[in-house]
Amino acid sequence: MTNAELNDLKQRYVASGAASPATAFADRAENAQVWDADGNRFVDFAGGIGVLNIGHRHPKVVGAVKAQLDRVMHTCQTVMPYEGYVKVAEKLSQITPVRGHAKVMLANSGAEALENAVKVARAATGKNNVICFDGGYHGRTFMTMAMNGKVAPYQTDFGSMPGNVFRAPFPVPYHGVSEDEALRGLKMALKTDANPKDTAAIVLEPVLGEGGFYPAPTSFLKAIREICDEHGILMIIDEVQSGFGRTGKMFAIEHSGVEPDIMTMAKSMADGMPISAVVGTDKVMDASGGNSLGGTYTGSPVSCAATLAVLEVFEQEGILDKSNALGDKLAKRFATWQQDFDCIDNARNMGAMAAFDLVSDKANHTPDADLAAALCKKARENGLILLSCGMYGNTIRFLMPVTIEDEILEEGLSIIESCLKELVGQKADATA
Repeated sequence: MTNAELNDLKQRYVASGAASPATAFADRAENAQVWDADGNRFVDFAGGIGVLNIGHRHPKVVGAVKAQLDRVMHTCQTVMPYEGYVKVAEKLSQITPVRGHAKVMLANSGAEALENAVKVARAATGKNNVICFDGGYHGRTFMTMAMNGKVAPYQTDFGSMPGNVFRAPFPVPYHGVSEDEALRGLKMALKTDANPKDTAAIVLEPVLGEGGFYPAPTSFLKAIREICDEHGILMIIDEVQSGFGRTGKMFAIEHSGVEPDIMTMAKSMADGMPISAVVGTDKVMDASGGNSLGGTYTGSPVSCAATLAVLEVFEQEGILDKSNALGDKLAKRFATWQQDFDCIDNARNMGAMAAFDLVSDKANHTPDADLAAALCKKARENGLILLSCGMYGNTIRFLMPVTIEDEILEEGLSIIESCLKELVGQKADATA
């Protein structure tokens, strides 16, 4: 079917809240390229929102999925378990930097992993409260919507959110929130809203994802670890977007050396197959009763096969080195753009988890969400899939596969540059 025919079906049958505004429908893909139903080619700088760190349809993952389809597609692991589930648990236990020996439960999505992490924390501590952070994003289920540090579009129209969720500032000095102020806000929340004796967990992303790609300082993470230890609170690190090589290490928390009690992960865990995980210290993970964690499709055999293949690719193909190399290339280009364009500010990266902000006034850091939307739209018109994010909607984030070929990377970056020139022009001294 053509894009036009598919759009007609979308308008008639897909709920508007779930329908993509994009009018091109993906037909096939390879590494960092996608072709639509009309045969048009796109460079992919979105990676399915950070799901494809090793690229679309990595051959080893495709091979593992096909082989698994010839064996078992589903039994429900609580009815009759299978090798893939326990092998994935073994591998994740070995590579995830939580305190002590790790145990694992598998789920289907990042939100589901966060929901279960909260369940586990409540069971392990006997407490109810959860503290999250401004700008954080944890999912679209009711509990995770309550945990998100941004209202629209996630909570809009959906009524009351679950209780016992409290908020603290996330340190973003660029937007006027220092680390000291963030810690003061967290300590104040523990005094005014979330009594430590009733608080099960503090949950945060080591690098904000939807919130704008801002990394938490190591000293901030260490301070949270100390606060958790002081009050018997569990530290939950959400690595759904930052995990599996995005930041140049397998998990972003490894840059700090801090060991949380629980970690959640998903997205690039299986190169596009639906799976997520909660990994935590064994005593914590074993706190709830038998059959208290799980679901019909959690840790499906096919997704487990994909995950094991992804982990092999990391071991065999130097993915972390590629992530760091990509991050260096992006940082170099961003630095040039920041000099050449008055609208580009605050370029930043941790490995290949890279972003910059679009502003109307650099001196005052005035966000320009309209320009961000216009850039993403024009880039799409010119064959590049690009995403914005951030509390103010003005951050351009980069989530292309870390396996992207140099020539494809350059093509995409050149599209951004030409679109910016068309939208805002360029400094006179940069064109002289």
